[in-house]
Formats: sequence, structure tokens, C-alpha cells
Amino acid sequence: MYNEAAGIVYGSLVQARDIFGGVHFHEAASLPAPSQLPPRPRLIDREAAIAELDALREDATDVPVTALITGSVGVGKTVLSLSWAHMIRSHYPDGQLYAELRGHSAGDPASPQEVLGDFLHALGIPAELIPGDTAQRAALYRTVTHDQRLLVVLDDAFTAAQVRPLLPASPASLTVVTSRYRLASLLVQGARGVYVDRFDAAASLAFLRDVLGSDRLERHREAASELVELCMRLPLALSVAAARLAARPSWPLREMVTALAEEQQTLAALTIGDDVALRSALDLSYRALHLDAARLYRLLGLVPGNTFGGDATAALAGISRMEARRLLGELTDANLLTDVSDGHYRFHHALVRLHAAQLVEAGDQREGAEGRLLAWYLATAARAERQLRPYRTGLPRDAEPPPAEPTDFGGPQDALGWLVSERANLSAAVTLAHARGREVMAWQLADAMWALFLYMGHHVERVGVEETGLAAARAAGDAYAQAKLLNRLGLSLNDLGRYDDAVARFDEALEIWRRLGERGREAGSLRRLGLVAAGRGDHDAAIARFTASIAMYQELGADRKAALGLTDLAGVLVAQGRGPDAVIHLEQARGLLRGVADDFNQARVGILLGYAQIDHEQADRELRSALEVMNRLGSSVGRAAALEGLGELAQRTGRPEEAYHCYEMALEVLGEADSATYLRLRGRLDHLT
Repeated sequence: MYNEAAGIVYGSLVQARDIFGGVHFHEAASLPAPSQLPPRPRLIDREAAIAELDALREDATDVPVTALITGSVGVGKTVLSLSWAHMIRSHYPDGQLYAELRGHSAGDPASPQEVLGDFLHALGIPAELIPGDTAQRAALYRTVTHDQRLLVVLDDAFTAAQVRPLLPASPASLTVVTSRYRLASLLVQGARGVYVDRFDAAASLAFLRDVLGSDRLERHREAASELVELCMRLPLALSVAAARLAARPSWPLREMVTALAEEQQTLAALTIGDDVALRSALDLSYRALHLDAARLYRLLGLVPGNTFGGDATAALAGISRMEARRLLGELTDANLLTDVSDGHYRFHHALVRLHAAQLVEAGDQREGAEGRLLAWYLATAARAERQLRPYRTGLPRDAEPPPAEPTDFGGPQDALGWLVSERANLSAAVTLAHARGREVMAWQLADAMWALFLYMGHHVERVGVEETGLAAARAAGDAYAQAKLLNRLGLSLNDLGRYDDAVARFDEALEIWRRLGERGREAGSLRRLGLVAAGRGDHDAAIARFTASIAMYQELGADRKAALGLTDLAGVLVAQGRGPDAVIHLEQARGLLRGVADDFNQARVGILLGYAQIDHEQADRELRSALEVMNRLGSSVGRAAALEGLGELAQRTGRPEEAYHCYEMALEVLGEADSATYLRLRGRLDHLT
């Protein structure tokens, strides 16, 4: 028999001879297409460059298109690339990806490995399925993007090697790269170059007119023309100068021209070309700031992350939150900062950040400001952790100096929301603390982030944070801290399926705990080794490890820890089909957790009871109650587990459509969780289909 489907088929295709009843299609849930472009900037002039870019896109045939926008510093490459990207985004329905490659920032350029991880996650790949190796990430990225219509914007590239792994594979996709350099090897490989020059005089005046208004510009036309030339017709220099003038509507443009000319005479002996215009415009804008705003501007150059809010700024500068918000507004009005969202800010441009960082005084001012900021991050992360893990015991958090205005949270959801929003800054703070030799601060920050990872996953990032924390603990010579971070790192590696690496970390931690005489911690390492055995499917070894750890916990009177061991043991029994035996252990765990402020693990017990209960109505009540708790806590990991349990129960009781719906919802909320969960859900959906 010869079978053929003519034309292009979207969605499912079924061939059948005789059909009795109905045919039902169930498509897996999909995440929304990524839409990462920053807000569309205002574009002046550039009609010729836009036409050149449009022609480049329209001339594309059957190969992926890369547009390389080059030009000198401050010439407006980013504004052009983002403006054009917004104009054409509707042609790329599978999404728009954006990365700032930090080619000329104060810190290191963004690594392809880092950006690929972000892109793959944005395209719907859970973190545990994202490989750690750069080449493997690039291969997966090519696979994922093979048939998609994507628009990718890579801003401020440093080298072609940084860009090459980030190019999507689909010929229907388009990549826009900006760089100060020609990146000749990209051009050799088929990229099309578009050079952006400085404004001409007319475009420069149009830019000033757009900011200052036609009336003011016409009243000071001669001075405006001189100002344009002093700024060398560079958009960045013009924007800084115009922002200062806009904030002083009665100030004659002639005074600005005189001040800028004097500034450039001072710099002329030190720098040449565009740097004179940019540095002089930034210096002049900086000197026009009030003393307290100028001090804050300098200190913000020390912030390890890319964004900062009012509370962090207050801690950095040692001022009140109200004062911090006022000064941030002043710096934004001066076009030195940009407000991002939710009360957060960032530098207007990487060059502005570099300018601020170069002005920071060495010695006590730098060390004091960094110390206050890191202490604020640690103290606030510790407060968030206490909301999410009020049962926590162990070493105190040494936030020195303690914040003058601590940040409090109304409840667990607020705390988790803060950890999620500050994840990148907290990770950067761990790295900064370790780099500055603040080893205790570094490992405690890494440890305090555990609540975030427990609730939300982020396994690949966890490994990096915890490896830095472990290095800091080793540098501090703190054996207790080393063993704690070894356990943390082992859990992360286990979640990624790197079982041998996880066992090595747990074994090393176990040796330290035994040497320190920490019986309770020793039991914890045994329990974690049981988790590895369970992940490998070695149920007998897992049961032996869990049983040994439970006995040690019971001997020590550690009821909560014993309950966790009983819950893990019950999970293995459920996997073996021994539901009634699992119920006995789970009811015992529930009794031990009663009265303990640990809603997360109490809900975990309920989820497993939903699997283990023979009474279907009781199982349904357990799972729905657990789902309600996980929803309230905001845990994507917990919500997915409860939804999967409800799907499994529906499947057991002959309700396949309801089961499919539950599995779909579990995948939607999963985000970044353990790989076993993701693959299991996909398998369940495929089976039902």
C-alpha cells in the first residue's frame, strides 16, 4: 500500500481505515513564545540604515540571516537594532530573544554558555534538560530552533566566537548583532554588515528639537549648532547633554556650550576622538549633580548585578530608602539611569556604568559600600528564608554591618517573590563576595539561596552558586560550612542526573560530619545517598539508606528530619506498588510534622498519600488539599507534583481526558524542575495520546 500526505501538515496527522466512535486529538501544552525585546526606543533619522536592513531581510533565501550592525562607541547601534527589531517582530511568530553580551562593560563579557542557558529556558526547555557543556547547549539550541521563525538580538558583542553559538539554525530566523568591531569571521561566514555613522548636523538638531522643543531650539539656534559639534554628533553624548538641558528649561544653551568646551580642553591632552565627546558629556553631567546624587552615582558602579532597587541602593550608600528613591529619580532625570520595572533601575548604557565605576574612590569608601550592600543581600535573603523555612536550624547569618532599615516580608509569597526577582543579583553577590575575599559572606549567601532553589528549581544555576559557595567555605577553613555546601551541591547534581558526582559530594560531606561528630548531619548525608539510589532505580539500596537515616533521626529526637526520611521511604514503596505500606509511613510522617511550620513538606506528604491511598475519594482530597497549599506557597515544583498526582488518579479511575488535562497543566507550571518529572510527564502524555 502506498501512503502519502500532500502539502504541509500542521499539528497531528492520523491515517485510519475504519473508525468506530470518535477521534480525539490532545496536543501538549506549550509555553508562550518568548518576547524578550526591551522597550522600543525613540529613533531619530536612520532611514537609510533601516532601508538597508529591510533589503537585507527581503533578500534572504534559504539560509539563516545575520545582520551585523557596527559603528563607533555611542553612535546609537543599540537604538537602531531595537527599533528595527520592533518594526519587524510580527514576522517572527515563534518569539524574540534578546541578550546583552557585555562586550565593553566593566565586568567580563557574557559567556555563550550563560546566554544559551537563558535562551533554551526561554524556549521552553526545563533547566535540568539543559546540558552544562557549551557545545552540548549549542547543539540543543540548534535542534530547538531548527524549524522556528525567531528574531534574535545580540547587543554589544565582543568577538565572533561569542556570537557564533547563539545563531539559530532555521533559515526562517533572523539574528541582529551589534558590535564596535567588524567581526570579520562572521562576515566571511555570510553575515551582512551595516555600518552606523554619527548623525549629520540636521539629524543632530532634530534630536535636540525632539528633547528640548522647537521654540527653545530656534531661540538658541547658533548655540545649538555649536553644541552639536562639541558632542561630535554622537547620539549618546547628545542624549546626556540634552537631558541636562531639559532639566533646566530656563538655562541658555550658550552656557552649556561654554562649559562643554572648557571640559573638552582639559580632556584633549588625555584622549582623542569620540572618547572626548562622550567623556566630557558624562563628566559635565556628573559635575552638575548635587553632591549626594554624585556620590550615589559613583557607588552604583559597584553593584554586582545589572539592576538595583531602592532598598539595595539605600544599603549601598548608607542612606534612607526615601532618600535613595529621590536620588535615583534625580539620576534618571539626568539620563544616567533608566527605570526598568517594579521600582528597579539600571544604567542608561554600559559606558555610563563604566564611567561611574571609574570614579569610585579606592579604599574604605569602596570596601564600606560593597560590605553594606552584601550584608543587605545576606540579611534580606535570610529573612526571606525564615518566611519559607521557619523551622531552619544551624549557624546564624553573619550580616555585618546589619542593615539600618531591614527589608521585611508580609508572608511566604512575598519572600519567594523577592528571591525570584533578585535571583540574578544574589548570584552575582555570591561571586563578588568570594572575589573580594569575604568568604563567610559568600558561602552564607549561597546557603541562604536554598529556599529559592527548593521551591523553584534552577538546577543548572544552583550548581554554579553552590560551587562558588563551597570554594568560599574551603577558603574560610570552615569544615561545617564545607559539608553543608557539599550536601547542597550533591542535591543539585542529583537533580541533574549526575549521580556519580552527587555521590562523591555526599560521601565527602559524610566523612566530615563523622569527623565532627555530627550524628544528625551524618543521617542527612545517608538520606541524600538514598535519594541518589532512588533516582537510579535501585530501590533496595534506597530503602536501606532511608531506614538507617530514619533510625538515627529517631534516636536523636529529630522528629522533622525523621518525617522527611519516612516521606522519601514511602516514595520508594509507592514506586514498588506497595501503597498500603507507604500509607503507614506517610501517616507517621504527618504526625511528626504536625505542629511544625513546614507547609511545603506537609503538602509533599499529602501528594504521596494521593498516590498511595486505595480509597480514591480520600486520594483526591489529599491531592487537592496539597495543590491548594503549593499554589499558596507559589512553588512551581510542588504544584507540578500535585497536578501530576491528580492526573495519575484520574488515569487510574478511567478518566483519561481529565488525566491528560492535569498532565498538561503540570507541564505548564513546571518551569525548571527535576528532569525525571519532566520526562515522566511527557511519557504519560504520549501514552494517553
